Amino acid sequence: MDTVNWGIIGCGDVTEKKSGPAFNKVPGSQLLAVMRRDTDKAADYARRHHVSKWYSNANDLLNNTELNAIYIATPPDAHLDYVLKALQKGLAVYVEKPVTLNAAQAQQMADAAAQNNGKLIVAHYRRRLPMFLKVKEMLEQQAIGDIRTVQMRLWQSRKPGLVTTKASANWRTNPAISGGGYFHDLAPHQLDLMLYFFGEPEHYSGFSLNQTGDYPADDAVCGLIRFRNKVVFNGSWCFSVAEGDNADLCEIVGSTGKISFSVFGNTVTLKTAVGEDTLTFQHPENIQHPMITSVVAYLRNEEPNPCTIDEAVTLMKIMDTFTAA
Repeated sequence: MDTVNWGIIGCGDVTEKKSGPAFNKVPGSQLLAVMRRDTDKAADYARRHHVSKWYSNANDLLNNTELNAIYIATPPDAHLDYVLKALQKGLAVYVEKPVTLNAAQAQQMADAAAQNNGKLIVAHYRRRLPMFLKVKEMLEQQAIGDIRTVQMRLWQSRKPGLVTTKASANWRTNPAISGGGYFHDLAPHQLDLMLYFFGEPEHYSGFSLNQTGDYPADDAVCGLIRFRNKVVFNGSWCFSVAEGDNADLCEIVGSTGKISFSVFGNTVTLKTAVGEDTLTFQHPENIQHPMITSVVAYLRNEEPNPCTIDEAVTLMKIMDTFTAA
């Protein structure tokens, strides 16, 4: 593709700042059309973001012959259908996380991409942020020696401030729409980074439960991963703590030191025998901008796929296992 001509299916809150504007900021990329079921909101988004065409029906957007790539930013229950339709039409696809409701659906996507020789990228965009590239560099340079254990804790109150918008939180706690609760909305960012840092897992187990009964989805999850390189991961997610007990912390402990960071923050602390150093990062105005830059480069055959559907299948298998009981 000389120019990647994008259409967005689901131009809601996540596209307002995190992703949508970035499609016009990357060289060789332009946003030509958007779709939202609410006609007035679709038209309003197109007007405010200077997009030439808008639709209230996804099939109409998919039939726009000017487009060669689709960004799917709907709630997860609609991802599979739209991805399959787009791939069948020969369109490249960039799909939001969690990629599907479960691993079986993710595998359907992977099979469809292979059958259609299609290009499919998953929006695990934190792996392209400078902050996490720095963590990966530290690990590769053995800044803390051999990795022994990784401890991750994400504890939030009943109304977590980390979700895109509190007004639409209801769908996130409806398993039929989201696949689970807040865990399914937030943990993909965290667990994808673990796969990005440490590679292939060889064992994972866990459990989940609904402690409060506030909504149908489980609100507490615990999980363990053993990677092939002998790194051991332990994660704890709880979405019903007091606001004063909110926590977002990942600690990577090695034989000679420790790297600590918040997945949803902007600082990384390196502690070794010689001292402690904290680096502060300024995230991009549109936080998906670096990822979309790599996506466009991939679609123009200039870079490899920044996050493949096969990687997302593995992630969904882990999440299914953590929430199976």
